[in-house]
Amino acid sequence: MSKNGLFLVAGPCVIESQDCLNVVAKEMKKVTNALKLEYYFKASFDKANRTSLNSYRGPGLEIGLEMLQEVKKKFGLKIATDIHEPWQAEYVAEVADIVQIPAFLCRQTDLLTAAAKTGKIINVKKGQFLSPWDMKNVIEKLTSSGANKIILCERGSSFGYNNLVVDMTGIIEMKKFGFPVMFDATHSVQKPGGRGTSSGGNRDYVEPLAKAAISVGADALFMEVHPNPDNALSDGPNMVKLSNVEGILSRLSTLYNVVRGLNS
Repeated sequence: MSKNGLFLVAGPCVIESQDCLNVVAKEMKKVTNALKLEYYFKASFDKANRTSLNSYRGPGLEIGLEMLQEVKKKFGLKIATDIHEPWQAEYVAEVADIVQIPAFLCRQTDLLTAAAKTGKIINVKKGQFLSPWDMKNVIEKLTSSGANKIILCERGSSFGYNNLVVDMTGIIEMKKFGFPVMFDATHSVQKPGGRGTSSGGNRDYVEPLAKAAISVGADALFMEVHPNPDNALSDGPNMVKLSNVEGILSRLSTLYNVVRGLNS
């Protein structure tokens, strides 16, 4: 992980089309190059934990990986995507530079073991139901299976119904394990199932929470972005509009450099 500036994983929640991927990738490459950020393009080939059976999930593994490979080839970007089943790990590792473990699955031993064996960077999201110190067991599963490039990701904790709350002290606690800690700035403002058959959220809170996370020591940010979030097929309410990304990242990068004592 870069020691010279903010580390960022960002992209649309789910693969909707090649055109959408390309639009986001082109703009994100331009912005992150200008800000000198270490950047990984993220999109999911399958959203296996949607609220409703009828919700859009994505193109699936084979087609989705082909589309991500196209982004990688065309724009020269590193790729991050998530897996939901152990058998997917070896196929995803052929394209992805970061293998991501969804929060709901962070305790699944076979999934963690399969991800670890790829030798890739593993970004594991802390479950909404786990305390920060419970991630010690997740780390032990990964390291015992050969992983040594691990990122722990904070994405909020369940608080009552249809709401998440971020305890920023959790970032401090997880940093004690000696691995980088990422803050998921968009899923943290999600309201799971808040719309009945889909999740709600409030993207207005993304930047303030990201600033708080950086201030307490977060090493990296995760952020979902989309050209038109209000018409997105997944997680629209909490995704950042692509046209707003440059300003948000500029401010967050400046803050990161101040906190870390780096030259802006």
